[in-house]
Amino acid sequence: MSDPALGLLMLGLIVVVIMMGFATAFTLMGLGIFFGFIAFYDPSQSWTHNKVFDLMVQRTYGAMTNDVLISIPLFVLMGYVMERGALVDKMFYSIQLAFRRVPAALAVATLIVCTFWGIASGLVGAVVVLMGVIALNPMLRAGYDVKLASGVITAGGTLGILIPPSVMIIVYAAVAGQSVVKLYAAAMFPGFFLALLYLVYVIGWALINPRIAPKLPEEQTRVPVPGWVTRLQAAYSPNMLMGLAKSLFSPTRARAIETEAGRRLDYRALAGNFATALVPLVLTVLTLWGGWWYVVIHQQAREAPEAAGLQQLGGAASTAPATAAELGPSATFYVWFAIIAALMAIVMVRYYWKMDAARFVVLKLLTASVMPLAILTVIVLGVILFGITTATESAAVGAAGAFLLAFQARTLDWKRTKEAVFLTAKTTAMVCWLFVGSALFSAVFAILGGQGLVERWAMSLNLTPLQFMLLSQAIIFILGWPLEWTEIIIIFVPIFLPLLKHYDIDPILWGTMVFVNLQAAFLSPPVAMSAYYLKGVAPPHVTLNQIFGGMMPYMLIVILCLAIMYAWPGMSLWLPNYLYGN
Repeated sequence: MSDPALGLLMLGLIVVVIMMGFATAFTLMGLGIFFGFIAFYDPSQSWTHNKVFDLMVQRTYGAMTNDVLISIPLFVLMGYVMERGALVDKMFYSIQLAFRRVPAALAVATLIVCTFWGIASGLVGAVVVLMGVIALNPMLRAGYDVKLASGVITAGGTLGILIPPSVMIIVYAAVAGQSVVKLYAAAMFPGFFLALLYLVYVIGWALINPRIAPKLPEEQTRVPVPGWVTRLQAAYSPNMLMGLAKSLFSPTRARAIETEAGRRLDYRALAGNFATALVPLVLTVLTLWGGWWYVVIHQQAREAPEAAGLQQLGGAASTAPATAAELGPSATFYVWFAIIAALMAIVMVRYYWKMDAARFVVLKLLTASVMPLAILTVIVLGVILFGITTATESAAVGAAGAFLLAFQARTLDWKRTKEAVFLTAKTTAMVCWLFVGSALFSAVFAILGGQGLVERWAMSLNLTPLQFMLLSQAIIFILGWPLEWTEIIIIFVPIFLPLLKHYDIDPILWGTMVFVNLQAAFLSPPVAMSAYYLKGVAPPHVTLNQIFGGMMPYMLIVILCLAIMYAWPGMSLWLPNYLYGN
């Protein structure tokens, strides 16, 4: 048997053995050593002198010295601390109240919480199990279709592995030799776009067939307005923003109002509630100012010295020096900025014009449950994307912030802390052993000539870049049925990477499409781990076939998202190119 044939046999055996249930990491190492021993075998030397043992030591040392992998245990610890700290219950309740008038309100709230919680934790299993415990029974009691309820949880729970910070992106960056920061920026818009497609599908299905998601009864949509809020509203104004503002200037009547805790409303409490009412306005202003500062002020300040240097180098050949204004953004930016600012202003005016007691209470609940986690997530992603810290340093900030949030909520005791640390060590060990096994496996596969054989086969097909993109993504999509994302990223993705340069395909764009494609690995039977996670906490009458049936439409949505990403590469490439250049 020729060496390339041994390589293909090696590749086929790994799929069969993994499907039989053997541990992936040790299977990779075992097959790597076995076939590597054959590849390096020399009858004139003792078997102990076989070079495969030196290769294993070198590859293991290379994985241990990979700086990119340091961020994995920190991001995983961040997710497990949040999961063990039970910070999601209040978030789901507040978001449910905020979207209580939307069709399929519970399903929409579940998707939003899954997306947001997935960003913060990045742990598919933890998100699916948590939302299965929190959201599945309320949806079933409200008369929701079992397939709709289970599909929303399983599909929404997988988004955390796509939207940064994501362990899958870090693993791909280490395998492909790409920048984690650029991959984070590239995956940002596709991740949120896929979540938007899920929301559109759920709401559209509920509008077409209301029986699958009946309207919630009044007792589940009624906002628990405290008595002191109603009395404050009656004393000053039906509009809560105006009422709180008036109470700050004439607090005499407010001091006579007693809260449910038996306390009187003092000036500090009134000021705090007024500040809470201004949160949407402050966030809107900060968002607009941040975009203006980075695109206009920051870019002009950075590019003006560069233009001055080019002017000096140009000498007499240059005519007039480039000014900061000339280096600013195009007119298109100002048009879109004006449109977005006008739309946000209209939304804010309408929101505050109709701010009654119920809206104010929902805002307080959202601020208390969502805002701390949102601030931590924005900080973690912001310091990475803007180059303030590395991914590893940002992961350390996120882990420390997760501990602070859990301690502030008083939900993390010593037992839960030990569980979070143990699970972090277990997950990290799994990923790192996978890297060691993959490094040895891929090296032996290349030595046997398997990689070269695959490349020659691909070249012989005379594919266009579009055909190669379709073929590679189709193969990864099919592999997602029997395999998990870890095996696909570590074993099969390296086979395609050397071919990207030949077809002039950006590895950032291709990798981002792989990330979206691998959502199918969690949604496709028979492996479909998210289905088994949900089945473990679902009521007995919810069958595995019903969960699989609920996941199928979301696989089609993943394919639609991939088609849109290829037709419009800017969805993935615009942000990394804008932040870091081509």
